[in-house]
Amino acid sequence: QAAGVAWLTRLRDAGLGGVLADDMGLGKTIQTLCVLRGRTLVVCPRSVIHNWTKEIERFRPDLGVSLYHGPNRALDDADVTLTTYATLRNDADALGEVEWSCVVLDEAQAIKNPDSQVARAAYGLRGAFRVSLSGTPIENRLDELWSQMHFVNRGLLGGRRDFGERYERPMLAGDAAVTERLRR
Repeated sequence: QAAGVAWLTRLRDAGLGGVLADDMGLGKTIQTLCVLRGRTLVVCPRSVIHNWTKEIERFRPDLGVSLYHGPNRALDDADVTLTTYATLRNDADALGEVEWSCVVLDEAQAIKNPDSQVARAAYGLRGAFRVSLSGTPIENRLDELWSQMHFVNRGLLGGRRDFGERYERPMLAGDAAVTERLRR
């Protein structure tokens, strides 16, 4: 966990985003909480939104928390705003207007399909530091990795078509050199 916090801190301070991909239960939430500063948006499944609230209360009680969910939702100036993927999809314009210091996607496999409404809404969020948390960043196709990286560090892997031509197709054909280049 200490190495994860140090890595996230280096990324944040360098102006880069990151994908923290650990098995469930290894502390991705706590590691992320350690590096938050400024106004933060956390997007997560509804099933874990209250876990985020509890973890913030326990490990970062200095942070004010707001739920942006339900029928009477309104944005305020809380340190951490918690919302769901469904709300992000429905309120993409309102959430995309805010200049967040940090945007966190928990269970970020929710954006694995770059053509989905929720992925497009996530890409439209503005944030200086972007973090994607997932136990399974790649489940079926390599463009799921592209989607995660497009969210955290737009352009790092090129455009989607370019990524397919430079990496996905050669790797599917068994080109080990391309696989190693992407791994590096």
